[in-house]
Amino acid sequence: MDSPAIDDLLRQLVPQVVGVLTRRFGDFAAAEDAVQEALLDAIAQWPAEGVPANPRGWLIQVAYRRMTEQVRNEQARRRREELVASQAPSEPRTAPPADDARARDRDDTLTTLFLCCHPALTPASAIALTLRSVGGLTTAEIARAFLVPEATMAQRISRAKQRIKASGIPFGMPAPQERARRLGSVLHVLYLIFNEGYASSAGPDLQRVELSREAIRLTRTAHDLLPDDREVAGLLALMLLTDARRPARTGADGTPIPLAEQDRSLWDGKAVAEGIALITDTLARGAVGPYQLQAAIAAVHDEAPTAEETDWPQILALYGLLERMSDNPMVSLNRTVAAAMAHGPATGLEMLGELEDRLSGHHRFHTARAHLLEMAGDLRAAVDDYRAAASRTTSAPERDYLTTRAARLSAADPPDRRA
Repeated sequence: MDSPAIDDLLRQLVPQVVGVLTRRFGDFAAAEDAVQEALLDAIAQWPAEGVPANPRGWLIQVAYRRMTEQVRNEQARRRREELVASQAPSEPRTAPPADDARARDRDDTLTTLFLCCHPALTPASAIALTLRSVGGLTTAEIARAFLVPEATMAQRISRAKQRIKASGIPFGMPAPQERARRLGSVLHVLYLIFNEGYASSAGPDLQRVELSREAIRLTRTAHDLLPDDREVAGLLALMLLTDARRPARTGADGTPIPLAEQDRSLWDGKAVAEGIALITDTLARGAVGPYQLQAAIAAVHDEAPTAEETDWPQILALYGLLERMSDNPMVSLNRTVAAAMAHGPATGLEMLGELEDRLSGHHRFHTARAHLLEMAGDLRAAVDDYRAAASRTTSAPERDYLTTRAARLSAADPPDRRA
């Protein structure tokens, strides 16, 4: 088995092994640390020695030994401090079998995901902990993905685990009513991971493919474990339909290419087909949620053979439904652009005026207004907004694109023509 295949296998097994150790020891933070050490051993040994016949059992055994060592060290420390023996965790007398029947039948991936995305954690902490404890990424990999020092990311993960430990949150699936509330946090974290991978908020690259792929993998896992949940299916469909356009989103030099100008033959047809099948099935099964609506919008875009054939009235109607579900100004901004595409730029510009107080500081507002002003033929005003957008974005490729767009429009509308 080659290294990429080993990496995929390890990421699949990580939350299962974390779950086994957490159930046995009752300490999520220590279990997670032990599994990370076992992963390092696997990464070092398996490529050279081969993958064990029972990789899950191998990881459990190695992580178990690490946990046992931690317990012994903790007991020794407490004895040195003359604490009573009852305060120390009891040490198991024998090692567990490599993979007993109960462990083999139980997959704790979803339970671990719920724990890492607990509402008590900030989104940033939940993202970091999810990528490490469920995604199997190392702290260094997560730090590189989010462009922060490894020490900073390590502190973020450590604080998240300490908060979970201090809260006394039991390791187990929450009750049905609580699960419904917590599932919203899980989906939100997965959505944020995907968005950061698909359109990086900062740095030299427009996309961080490893993050968007990991978000899709984790959401697919959630869908496999909760096949009847329509919003999980909707989120997976949204990711697939959006990520399908990735090969056409940038030029050879990494410059962003707007949706209307993309070569649609480069889109991933297999991902489009899977996403459309998913959203078609889930929409037919009852009430819809925001992820399903966003997936439906993405499907309308992906089904259009050309940009000119896009069904903008349908997209406008879907954004109207989505806007009524949440007071999200970005949804309103997208509805405004859809209205402009369906009814003309004047309509969109009038609607934008109602959003200016809420969004004037955001680069996407100025980008949208610049685009509509360009459609309306007001190139001078469009240049000003493209420049305003460029000054507000933290993404280097996006800033370069907006600056270039402003320069081209300025050249097309020289001062002597403005007089």
